[in-house]
Amino acid sequence: MNSTNTDIDANSSTNKVVVIETKKLCRHFGEGDTLVKALKDNDLVIEKGEFTAIIGPSGSGKSTLLQLIGGLDTPTSGDVILDDKNISHMNGTELSDFRRDHIGFIFQAYNLIPVLSAKENIEYIMLLQGISEAERHRRVAKIMQEVGLDGLENRRPAQLSGGQQQRVAVARAMVSQPSLILADEPTANLDSKTGAALLDMMKELNEKENMTFVFSTHDPMIMERAKRIIRLVDGKIVDDERRG
Repeated sequence: MNSTNTDIDANSSTNKVVVIETKKLCRHFGEGDTLVKALKDNDLVIEKGEFTAIIGPSGSGKSTLLQLIGGLDTPTSGDVILDDKNISHMNGTELSDFRRDHIGFIFQAYNLIPVLSAKENIEYIMLLQGISEAERHRRVAKIMQEVGLDGLENRRPAQLSGGQQQRVAVARAMVSQPSLILADEPTANLDSKTGAALLDMMKELNEKENMTFVFSTHDPMIMERAKRIIRLVDGKIVDDERRG
């Protein structure tokens, strides 16, 4: 019995590594009569290994929150802390380098480089990071197998289906082993069968590698698989549900 309690305590402490924290996070657009408060004083903590969906109606601030967490936009006020670093106050070059090394992005439009092969698209971030050729090739081979892209290494994006392109995007986001993976409507351009297969693969990688995923989504399939659902309404977090 003591052994079981010890195991539970150990697992609990392992799961409480904070990856992202926001403090009083606000984002306003326009001014005067045209002022829009897209986000209003939001406090949020995301822990390592979470598989979290941010949901809400159109215009609720989901994508804005994701962009602020990812350092793609600057808050009007408040702070975004990633891996104990306050990214809200970083300058352009510092932020770009930090984002490259700590965050993987998955977009609904895939955002692959059309003149590069699947393998080269996946490898590109590691080239910028100065990772050795041997290590790059090892990681690419491993991740391509994990996402089901064996045999497609030399195909360019135009030679791949939508589902295959999004798998390349997932592999590219994960291969540099970032602290956080942000996915903005990753299934929006996929049919339901392809989208479900992609999500099952991402969930499996989350559980196997303990990688942290945060989605901005309307997709019920993502909500079904999420371990945590954060609901935004009119720029404010109104509900935060954790599942077993």
